[in-house]
Amino acid sequence: MTETVPLGQALLDQALVEEAAKKSGLVWVAGGDSAAPQALWHAWVDGAVCVVGGDSEQPLPGLADGGSATVTVRSKDKGGRLVSFPARVVELEARGEAWTAAVNELKGKRLNAPDGEAMTERWARQCRVLRLEPSGEPGERPGTMPGDSGAAAPVVTDATTRLPIPAGLPKLLFRRKRR
Repeated sequence: MTETVPLGQALLDQALVEEAAKKSGLVWVAGGDSAAPQALWHAWVDGAVCVVGGDSEQPLPGLADGGSATVTVRSKDKGGRLVSFPARVVELEARGEAWTAAVNELKGKRLNAPDGEAMTERWARQCRVLRLEPSGEPGERPGTMPGDSGAAAPVVTDATTRLPIPAGLPKLLFRRKRR
């Protein structure tokens, strides 16, 4: 027997996902069997997170048309996890109506594009535009967050931090020139 979510909670979850995704410029996406979530810039378009990737754009590992993904949205002010939800991956047909709507939003979010306004043509030729449509109730939301931080363990290395700066260095760096 499956447990159903009350209508009020479902509407609150939908509003939380939408507002969080609209305000955040970055989402973490774990697609298919990929274990490590990937940070992706995105735009919220017509009820779904839209991303562009491939070629010289951001990588989209594990995201395949018709597949599934888990999307985690961070809080804009604190940067921590706010909500995590399952999504269905839909690849948009290049130059189609949905693709054009998504690209119009995405091009405003793309920073430092190497080809300026011509980037939409490059996206049509070389990249994939995907919709990540929410497909279930959030697994994590305020009040149901797990106890661990979710941060990856640091890689073991021989590198060390620098030694403390010499006591006289600030005087040398910030002294005023005398005439």
